[in-house]
Amino acid sequence: MVIFCKNNIQQTLQNWITENNYQKYIIICDENTHHYCLNKLGDIAEKAIVIKIKAGEQYKNINTCQTIWHTMTTQNIDRKALCINLGGGVIGDMGGFCAATYKRGIDFIQIPTTLLSQVDASVGGKLGIDFEGFKNQIGVFKEPNAVLIDTIFLETLSEREKRSGFAEIIKHCLIADKKVWDKISKVSFENQDFDFLVNHSIAIKSKIVAQDPHEKNVRKLLNFGHTIGHAIESYFLDSQKPFLHGEAVAWGMVAESWLAHQLGYLTIEELDEITLFIKQNYHKNYFTDETIAHIVELTFQDKKNEHGIHKFTLLKAIGEGIFDIEVSVAEIKHALLYLNEII
Repeated sequence: MVIFCKNNIQQTLQNWITENNYQKYIIICDENTHHYCLNKLGDIAEKAIVIKIKAGEQYKNINTCQTIWHTMTTQNIDRKALCINLGGGVIGDMGGFCAATYKRGIDFIQIPTTLLSQVDASVGGKLGIDFEGFKNQIGVFKEPNAVLIDTIFLETLSEREKRSGFAEIIKHCLIADKKVWDKISKVSFENQDFDFLVNHSIAIKSKIVAQDPHEKNVRKLLNFGHTIGHAIESYFLDSQKPFLHGEAVAWGMVAESWLAHQLGYLTIEELDEITLFIKQNYHKNYFTDETIAHIVELTFQDKKNEHGIHKFTLLKAIGEGIFDIEVSVAEIKHALLYLNEII
């Protein structure tokens, strides 16, 4: 259940709690959402048990989960309580995972505060944590009881964070809606209509997830740009200059568009169109041969792979995705080399 509540998050949340008769609730947030977003929940935040964790993908791990579960236990949270996840993709993924596993599952809702989480991470019921350097290696599928989306939270974001979320909007257009791609690709980032685009992305993702909740077939379309993107993100996770998720996915989409062209799907004009738009909106550093080798190795952990064979989601054309396409290691390496050529 996705509820839009523009400029009305406090009342919408209060109504939800009252209607469902929750007597006890916790709010999981990070340092940033604790500072910038918690006060927008008003009295609810004052009455809740607030669990504040450190901000950043590097803390989306089992150690942080243990901290959350410990607090839930010492505060005597029972199975009738509500868990409210206030934050971006990290909080939604990890907070939902903790709620879904604590006492075999308590109710939870997502209040996504970043553009990335509003258009992607909060919808679809994927929950999990990173493990041994691999993205979302441990997790479950579990739909939240509700997702409350208020674009007022976007006012708290830096431009870089907002651009990170924009990458998932681009992805949804490339796999499913050429008309909207044609619109956004001709508009500067500053002039995009994000109220419309949040709704648009959620509609696309919700429709796909409804057809395939557990990612057995068509839901794989949502992974366009993510096989290479996740590998880039994972490689740089502990570096001095880590990629944000959307930044890595943006370049993953370019590399995977190159693969689609090489395999006879995308035209050179379509590849150039995608490449130019990403270049206009995202910065990328040069990848050394050693870096490329490590990134290629990380793609072996992609969840779409079968029997050691890389299975990619690619584009048949702008606005039409295809999945389960076999790609060789050599082709992945050349796709990463293409990124160096276009800097």
